[in-house]
Amino acid sequence: MRKLKYSKQREAIKDFLSESSHPTADEIYIKVREQFPNVSLGTVYRNLNLLSECGEIRKLTFPEGPDHFDNNTTPHYHFVCRHCGRVFDLSLRGVELELPDKEGLMPGHIEGYSLICYGTCNSCIGMRA
Repeated sequence: MRKLKYSKQREAIKDFLSESSHPTADEIYIKVREQFPNVSLGTVYRNLNLLSECGEIRKLTFPEGPDHFDNNTTPHYHFVCRHCGRVFDLSLRGVELELPDKEGLMPGHIEGYSLICYGTCNSCIGMRA
């Protein structure tokens, strides 16, 4: 795994990620600009991609909407609210995804998987009640 050279801006990105829940690059950019007013959105994107490639953070790509970023790199699942767009960690203790292991059912060797559940979060349900 590649070791990244120290950068104050990169550290600010990592600090914000450790305090927040699945922010987008734009949200990270707004927060990092408070500390580094001259930082560009391109610099934030570049650092997020570097951190993701090095395994220090997770990049969460969804079919709809922007990418989100996660400080938690351990395997876990996510819930996405279709109303507000927030992303939550989803704890499914004791639930194991069974993948077919019989020869010929998979087009290749599985190295990992992602489970994303979609629905309405409790906050949005409460606003609609």
